Amino acid sequence: MTLAIEKILAPATGQPSRPLIEEAGQKLNIAVVFTSVEATLAALKEAGRLASSLGARITLLVPQVVPYPLPLETPPVLVDFNEKRFRVIAGESPVETSVQIYLCRDRFETLTSVLNPGSLVVLGGPKRWWPTREKRLASKLRRIGHEVVYKETE
Repeated sequence: MTLAIEKILAPATGQPSRPLIEEAGQKLNIAVVFTSVEATLAALKEAGRLASSLGARITLLVPQVVPYPLPLETPPVLVDFNEKRFRVIAGESPVETSVQIYLCRDRFETLTSVLNPGSLVVLGGPKRWWPTREKRLASKLRRIGHEVVYKETE
């Protein structure tokens, strides 16, 4: 079971943007998976470069794992706090960005259920020679058919 909260944030430009409903079916979507603040900012920057050249939009996917003793409706971190935090993070993006927060039990299962087949996914993580949690997630997503860009951070 997964609960979803979606916030759509338009880029801060001088021109008003067209309604998102018209564009939703027409634009390529780049999914950025939240891993950590620093890594996600790097991934958003990379996705912004891709989105600008491809005419795409960005969706920031935030799978927030809620431990089993707690019900999904009452996560350990307040949803309002996370909404504000991710609004600031998504505000760093130069293109149209929507934020989807998923309260879930398993991060990978949630991502596989919300990503379209063959999605373009960008995620960031630390630069290490051993397989990190983020690199393992990228590999699992590649194995099930997604195009994954892994942005390393120092």
